Amino acid sequence: QVQVVESGGGLVQSGGSLRLSCVVSGSIIRLYDMAWYRQYPGKGRELVAGITSDGRTNYAEFVKGRFTISRDNAKNRVYLQLNTLKPEDTAVYYCNTNRLRYAWGQGAQVTVSS
Repeated sequence: QVQVVESGGGLVQSGGSLRLSCVVSGSIIRLYDMAWYRQYPGKGRELVAGITSDGRTNYAEFVKGRFTISRDNAKNRVYLQLNTLKPEDTAVYYCNTNRLRYAWGQGAQVTVSS
């Protein structure tokens, strides 16, 4: 059974930074393109950043230059470095494959105060 666990969220002031981590058990992530998504209350999830199995990255326009996605296949982990945070980045952040292969984890709450 595949389990996805996100961590690293928290409360930070505008302009601050956080590093999110996602660990996957029960699956070998090096086989898959992975991604981070976020969700506002009452809204659907939106793609934030993706990373292919061979390390190519892509970002939503609203985070380009501020967020960095990376992966460590040996540890079965995916990371999201969030810099220059804005209040509108406040959301729950989730990781999954780019084709939503896994059941959603509990997510990591990121709250940015102005």
